[in-house]
Amino acid sequence: MKIKKIAGLVAGVCMLLGVAGCNAITIDGEGDAAQSGGGSGAVGFSVSTLNNPFFVSLADGAKAKAEDAGVKLVVVDASDDAAKQTSDIEDLISRNVSVLIVNPVDSDAVAPAVQNAVSKGIKVISVDRVVNGVEVDCQIASDNVAGARMATEYLIEQIGEGSKAAEIEGVPGASATIDRGAGFHEAADTALEVVTSQSANFNRAEGLTVMENILQSDSAIRGVFAHNDEMALGAVEAIAASGKDIRVVGFDATDDAVAAVKAGKMAATVAQKPELMGETAVETAMKLIAGDEVEKSLPVEVELITK
Repeated sequence: MKIKKIAGLVAGVCMLLGVAGCNAITIDGEGDAAQSGGGSGAVGFSVSTLNNPFFVSLADGAKAKAEDAGVKLVVVDASDDAAKQTSDIEDLISRNVSVLIVNPVDSDAVAPAVQNAVSKGIKVISVDRVVNGVEVDCQIASDNVAGARMATEYLIEQIGEGSKAAEIEGVPGASATIDRGAGFHEAADTALEVVTSQSANFNRAEGLTVMENILQSDSAIRGVFAHNDEMALGAVEAIAASGKDIRVVGFDATDDAVAAVKAGKMAATVAQKPELMGETAVETAMKLIAGDEVEKSLPVEVELITK
């Protein structure tokens, strides 16, 4: 009976506080982080989505570091919804976190909520993607432009200059989409015939559908650059069903993509280190809580993975 009463009480509290707060994942360390500024000493982490292996690894790296270091970490999943991410960040502000780590769904749309956090004295770290128009305390990200350029140069080697190619883009407005697109076009625009650039929102199922549509509109395409591996894998599935020989390069080096590269189904992918980015974000948050100086930008190296 006592268990039922407690469960009922928890459910009631959840109803009062709203869905966003009760969907948060909280990691409580054994100790308390040293704290020199305001706030509770807790760290809030707003991640763009946990329906993608890359961002799951990003969050897992942060959680593992927080648990080891004894830092209270509250992780909230925006589910690739910019409006939900704004609500999530406002919820973290109301929890009086000392540091906000944000992985934006949309680099522009998230700016007002992040600015609100800054105005309340909360330290902010952006990870993997930037926050446009807001000066954050630290930006931790891979060099997306260089990685995309490197992947595209390899694609050019595989299919030859002058060949037709397609670009499958990520979520419109996300800094990773903008930067990876820039890197692709730096290499492709003078060496390939880019026949189309279409968004599949970093989603595998959408990548499959977009690739099917591309194949229907132009069957002479020889290469594809996808802004992430989920979309690349969707494209690979569509290409396999068509029976065509089209080379695909992706970005992120997820386990599925690396396996596809080794099996010869994908030409290449770009390896980031999402777990390391998550760990670094929490380490940097700890320094900010302690009042230490941190670098404004912490780049994480990338590398090309081929068979």
